[in-house]
Amino acid sequence: MTKNELMNHISVRNFSTRIVEDTIIMKIFNAAIRASNTGNMQLYSIIMSTQPKVKDDLLPLHFNQPMVKKAPLVFTFCADINRFNKWCKLRGTKPSYDNFLWFSTALTDTVLAAENAAVAAECCGLGICFLGTTMYNAEEIAEVLCLPKGVVPVVTMCAGYPERKPYELTERLPYQAVVHFERYRDYTDEDINKYYSELENLDKMKNFVKENNLNNLAEVFTQVRYTEENSKLFSQKYLDFVKKSFEF
Repeated sequence: MTKNELMNHISVRNFSTRIVEDTIIMKIFNAAIRASNTGNMQLYSIIMSTQPKVKDDLLPLHFNQPMVKKAPLVFTFCADINRFNKWCKLRGTKPSYDNFLWFSTALTDTVLAAENAAVAAECCGLGICFLGTTMYNAEEIAEVLCLPKGVVPVVTMCAGYPERKPYELTERLPYQAVVHFERYRDYTDEDINKYYSELENLDKMKNFVKENNLNNLAEVFTQVRYTEENSKLFSQKYLDFVKKSFEF
């Protein structure tokens, strides 16, 4: 890995039809399982989908984002206490991981493994795109992927060779906006204005505001992209499924 993979990451949404070699797929898997995790328990599972039928079933659950069908590889990373529980019971000891703490622990393990997989894929010349929609329809995705209780989808990653060279890097806030030294220093109005001004003044962001007939970029997020109604709906839906799956 070089600094380029970390500093030049960009989400790729257009993939070529080129087949991804098995050797590269194994590098992605091996990188994922080398990620840091809690107590070396590795409370996650990874489902790789390549068949058109499975991807067709997943497509509407990801709000018909075309990369789900076009990407040769679709990885669903899942928080998983099922496997560890079965091992404990088989060895004659009672596990006690059916609670919110251990879902959170498994979720952390899962995200760490997913990021390792992403970096490995990019090091091998692939492009990747994470889909946040996994949590929105986790129960339906679990049905498609035949996930048992104790296994909850967390994030999906599409991967493959880019159809064309990616465009410019996606904008990010300056490091001063997210880094705190020693203790958290809360943001003043002046800080917020300073840290978000560059983002708000990009031409494409101004166009988003104009196209939606709104006053500012924050309104695009709260009134168009991630509305209060949808946030409450999908939050409750995911929480209900997690409780049922982890039985807490």
